[in-house]
Amino acid sequence: MAQININGMQLEYREGGEGEPLVFVHGSASDLRTWQYQQDFFSNYFRTVVYSRRYHWPNESIPEAADYSMFEHVDDLEQILNTFGTEPVHLVGHSYGAIVCLLLAFQVPEKIQTLVLAEPPVITLFVSNKPKPLELLRLMFTRPRTAVSIMKLGAKGFGPASKAAEQDKLEEASAIFGKVILGTEFYNKLSEARIEQININTIKAEFLGSGYPPISPEKISRVQIPTLLINGEKSPAVFYRLMDRVEELLPNAERIKIPQSSHIMHEDNAPEFNKRVLNFLERDKKA
Repeated sequence: MAQININGMQLEYREGGEGEPLVFVHGSASDLRTWQYQQDFFSNYFRTVVYSRRYHWPNESIPEAADYSMFEHVDDLEQILNTFGTEPVHLVGHSYGAIVCLLLAFQVPEKIQTLVLAEPPVITLFVSNKPKPLELLRLMFTRPRTAVSIMKLGAKGFGPASKAAEQDKLEEASAIFGKVILGTEFYNKLSEARIEQININTIKAEFLGSGYPPISPEKISRVQIPTLLINGEKSPAVFYRLMDRVEELLPNAERIKIPQSSHIMHEDNAPEFNKRVLNFLERDKKA
């Protein structure tokens, strides 16, 4: 691995292949290792870059009093794009990383050739970061299935995981959250190495900090970048409800489902994920 200085932070990254730039952005409780199957495959067709976002292994840990700010991750990604060239990039983001990619598309669409968004948890497209009962009630009248799925995520996932994190029980927090996000069946199938990756990247400030910023429907509807939306076949229902709205808003999007997979579909079924993403990217490669 190599290091690059981005906004005063040393970030680990790996680069491979030649051709048009393709950058991967990982989600929560993860690091650049989550993309190993993708980098091995896509380096045959593109110049690939995978990196560990700030505060994720093996980068420097988050300072005790620091906020885990999504805007910092967006700024980091923009600087990475600037560092690795001037031409527009193909951008693939998973979960938290997919929201980072989407927010960057709002700011600098000219720097992005295509977007691949794998289950971005765009809860703040509907309610605030810590939704109030009145917000959920209003949503219940307009999109009841979405409201129910968000309430379940809070009651079974964010709520108890945040309480565990507040008590510095980070492995407990990661297990609670992981079983809700992946589903218990898929979580229990994780290897010891993947559980270790989750635990080492479970960050207290991510549970207790400023959280996700508001996401504007109007801004999403102005994104003209060709976009591929991806669900895992067995992902929890909340990811389908959230993606339904994103698909409605994006004017130039298509949507696929990866069979035999849950939320980390790029790991659960890497061959199918890679094939489907490559098919999408090849249509938008420059002549």
